[in-house]
This record gives sequence, structure tokens and C-alpha cells, in this order.
Amino acid sequence: METKNSRFINIVAALFLVGFSFFILKELQSILLPLFMAIIISFLFEPFYKWMKSKKVPSAVAIVIIVVTILIIANLSSVFIYTSIISFNDELPKYVQKSEQIIKSSDAFIQSLGVSPSYKKSIDVTKMLNGEKIAGIVGGLISGIAGLFTNFILILIYVIFLLTEFGSIKKRVQKAFNSDRAIKVNETLNDILSDVRKYIVGKTLINLAHAMTVLIVFWIFGLDFALIWGLLTFILAYIPNIGSLIATVLPFLTALMQYDNIFTPLILLAIMAVSGSMYGNIVEPKILGDKLNLSPILLLFSLIFWGYLWGIVGMILSVPVMSMIKIVLSKFESTRPISILMSYEVSDGKNKDQTEIEFKD
Repeated sequence: METKNSRFINIVAALFLVGFSFFILKELQSILLPLFMAIIISFLFEPFYKWMKSKKVPSAVAIVIIVVTILIIANLSSVFIYTSIISFNDELPKYVQKSEQIIKSSDAFIQSLGVSPSYKKSIDVTKMLNGEKIAGIVGGLISGIAGLFTNFILILIYVIFLLTEFGSIKKRVQKAFNSDRAIKVNETLNDILSDVRKYIVGKTLINLAHAMTVLIVFWIFGLDFALIWGLLTFILAYIPNIGSLIATVLPFLTALMQYDNIFTPLILLAIMAVSGSMYGNIVEPKILGDKLNLSPILLLFSLIFWGYLWGIVGMILSVPVMSMIKIVLSKFESTRPISILMSYEVSDGKNKDQTEIEFKD
């Protein structure tokens, strides 16, 4: 009887904890979203921070240099996004007109084949090649990306505290525990921070290389809004499958409306598909290894969950957040089974993520 009561209490407590966590994440979005952004930015700049420290640069000066660097990058990005939106809006009427012409031509061609007009009920071409709708989608994505930096001052404050924390936490651990336990705690922290850093920096560099590849291709072919598509490719690559699909379809639809032939858009589509497959299926597993080995079902529910909580920004952050959680869980014996359940492929041998770490008094 006591066992049943204990099990019931545990289930109720777990459900309460899940509901309470969901409430906190939803209600404290304005505080937690900048924090997650700051964590990612801090990991990106931590190698630079450590390099400056190794060159005897004072911590305060190093942090000021990083903050100034972030400000310069943010200002350049905001100018780029603003000018891109203006350029996109200026060109919008031309694309709306072109999309209407393509739709009329498509209707005339299909009807010349003797196909009944009722096909429109099942295949609505206007939804696929509607310039205004494409503009709305792109505008929403760009607005979502811009929303990443809405609370920019708060993000900077978080970054300053996090970088300071990275530099002092080891010393505090050594003073807080006895020597043997302090060594174990520091080893665990080093493993967690190292793996999270490798994932964030590696994934960001891969996304940047992917974006630069398609940007160069679009520039060679003279595709309109090449910079916008490059930016979207970089950001949306954080969203597996869905992000790559959106980053491929939107430039392809633009190419259909820009060029007077079907061959150029198809060539661009083939290049984008090959590029996305190469970076997603070859480069990422080679560099990131098991750190991106997440279950497809988990990825799907993660996209839905974080997307519902924080919109487009939540979808962009969903995979980095889940990957960081998986890395942390893999470092402790009691939570390692959860990390394994989060994985898609589990190797037979033990790797670094499966190193047993136990704390014993």
C-alpha cells in the first residue's frame, strides 16, 4: 500500500513540476529568452576570452573588448536586416505582378491539356506562387530573427556575468570541496563546458560555411535578395529538416518568378539540395559526432514545444537547447539513461559521452 501511495505521490509531483516549469518558461519569456541567447553567445566568445587571458589581458579589458565586438556585429547585422527589408519591400510589386503572370500562364497551359478547372480545388497554384504570401513568410522570419536581439542590453549584461563566471568557477570549486572531490567536480564541469562549447561553436561555423556556400552560388547566378537568403540559411540551419526545407523553398520560388526559364531555378534547387545534404549528413556528423545525435521524435516535439513557448525564436533555439541538455545529462551516472533515450543512434562501445562520473563523499 505504501509503495502504491509513494508511486502516486511521485507521479503527481512530476506532473506538477512539468506544469510549473512550463508556466515559468512561458511567463518569464522576456527574462529566460535573453538568458539562452547570452549562454550561446558566451560560449561562442569564450575561446576568444580565454585567448586574451592567456596573453595577460586583464579580465575587465577582455570583457570590454568582447562587448564592443558584439555591439559592432549587432549594429552591422541590424543595418543589414533593415536595408534588406527595405529592398525586399521595394521589389515586392514586381514579384507580385510576376507571380500573377505565372499563375495565369500555368492555368492556360493546364487547361490546354484538357484538364478540368476543378483541379484548382486540389492543387492551388496561387498559394505556391503568391508573391505577397512569400513576402509575408520572409518578413515574418526576418522579424523573428530580429526578435532574437529585442532585449539586447539584457543579453549583454548576461554575457558579462557568464564570461566572468567561466573564469572564476574553478577557483570557487577548489575552495568549496576537499581536493579529491574538487578535482572530480572540475573534471565534470570541464567536460560539460567543453562539449557544449564544441557543439555551439562547431554548429555555428558549419551554418556559416553553409550560408556562405549558397550565398556565393546565388551571387554567381544573380539571384535577387541573395544576402537575405544567405542570412536565412545561416539562422534556419539550426532547425533540422524544417529549417533547411524553408531555406531551400523560398529562394527556389523567388528564382521561379525572377527568371524567364525553368532550368535556372531547377539548377539552383539542385545545388541547394546537394549543399544542404552535404553539410547536414556529412560535415555535421564528422565534426559534431554524437553531440547532434538526437532522436527525430524528440526533435519534432522539441520544435513544437519551444515554438509554442517562444515562437520562431524558440524553434531556432530548440535544437541547441536540447543538445546542451543532452550533453549535461550524459555526464552523470543517474541521468545517463535519459541522455541515451534522447539519442537516435547508440554505439556499442563507450565514448567520451559515456564516461562514468560519480561523486562519492
